[in-house]
Amino acid sequence: MNKAVAKTILMLVANPKGTTPLRLDQEVRDISEGLRRSNYRDAFRIEQRWAVRPRDVQRAMLEVNPHIVHFSGHGIEAEGLAFEDESGHVKLVTADALAGLFGLFAQVECVVLNACYSETQADAIYQHIPAVIGMQKAIGDRAALEFAVGFYDALGAGRSIEFAYKLGCNAIQMAGIAENLTPILKQNPSPLSVPPSSSDRFTANPLSAAQKRRLEQKQDILKAELELRHEKLKQLRASLAMEAGTAVRFQLQKQTQDEESQIAGLEDQLEANENALGDRR
Repeated sequence: MNKAVAKTILMLVANPKGTTPLRLDQEVRDISEGLRRSNYRDAFRIEQRWAVRPRDVQRAMLEVNPHIVHFSGHGIEAEGLAFEDESGHVKLVTADALAGLFGLFAQVECVVLNACYSETQADAIYQHIPAVIGMQKAIGDRAALEFAVGFYDALGAGRSIEFAYKLGCNAIQMAGIAENLTPILKQNPSPLSVPPSSSDRFTANPLSAAQKRRLEQKQDILKAELELRHEKLKQLRASLAMEAGTAVRFQLQKQTQDEESQIAGLEDQLEANENALGDRR
């Protein structure tokens, strides 16, 4: 097993003009604070993108290469999630478009859609991602915040996605809000590499043909991405060896370290995927 690499959580936040104001800053702040105080604080890092447009989402996915993606904002049932356009107004992105995007990023282990009526989008994304959380109906601002904080507090304590989801739902109950059944988890059996608890392990079941096919497709995507990143790392190291300027060398060294970290993460995912295929055929 490779040295553990911190899991990156990409927070995508949008509250377009003309929509109900949400306390999204508090949600992100409380999640970040909880992870900083957690037992596994070094196992996660958070990247934030605010007032996101569809183009910003694609760019963030390419730049950050996240393992967990969290969207906070508005959803409009089958019409899509509400991102922003160039003027800051609503730009809806459909479930099919989101599914197509996440189908390109094999390293993503979990997607959280903390937005009203986002189950349709969760269903579509679930075809490509091991675990997706959406909302079956409208959810109040306070309930959404309580769920998110409880969910990430559990991950920060080393618990599984399923446990974290249940704790998030219970956090809504503990706050005295009758919306604990609104979040819904859709989970594939492929194992997630969020730090596990010894008392909260996944019990393997035989794979169905569809599940096996998804794992094999993910295997091919991971191998292709790993090959590309090894080639990029080779080029970076060659450039670093020839560069004399201090400022440029610093940038190249940082890029090299980032690429090495990404490769280590991909190798861990590839190993986990191979184990899932080997153990549960």
